[in-house]
Amino acid sequence: MVQEFPQPGRLLQHAYRELDLALNGTDEQRAALGDLRVLPRPWDPDSLKGAALRGELWDWLEAFTVWLNTEHTWDVTAVVPQCWPQHPHLVRELAVLADQRRRAALALGSDALEDWHRYGLPSFTERMRQRLKGHCDDGHQPWPAKGRHSRHVTDTAEAQRRSIFEHDAAMGRGAPAAGSVDGRPHLRVLDGQTVNLRTGEIVES
Repeated sequence: MVQEFPQPGRLLQHAYRELDLALNGTDEQRAALGDLRVLPRPWDPDSLKGAALRGELWDWLEAFTVWLNTEHTWDVTAVVPQCWPQHPHLVRELAVLADQRRRAALALGSDALEDWHRYGLPSFTERMRQRLKGHCDDGHQPWPAKGRHSRHVTDTAEAQRRSIFEHDAAMGRGAPAAGSVDGRPHLRVLDGQTVNLRTGEIVES
């Protein structure tokens, strides 16, 4: 009637054992782990540095996503799309959702699993719907916000923000910003555009 929840691989299980020792072990056991800040945390892909460990995470999330779509979806809008590895926000959220489901199953009561059903899963599904809309219904689509993001990271846009940051930092020190008069905000020409350093607004000439 139901499919078994997929379990993480051997390396991920080892990472979970170390995390458990970091939380519940003796002082000697914690000391043997070294710097606890660098322990791999499977719910945060950034913390997994080794290729083998990361590979296990991707295998687990793939199995988890198939399981999730099979066991917990009915309406098509709730299905995690097959292109989920091409969506960084889904990769990160699925890692958290899988970790929380694994932990809930280990609890000695049903409260954690009820919370996952009541809050974790519906919240994930709603965020996925809002972010993806219908863009990948018939296959993966290019990033709709790519153009806006590209403008955000241009040298001109970065210089404008940097000027605002420098002005604010200077005012915080009680010193006038570079090139300002008596510490009052003024206009500056950046890449041929006049910018209000207080608001970041491009002023029409």
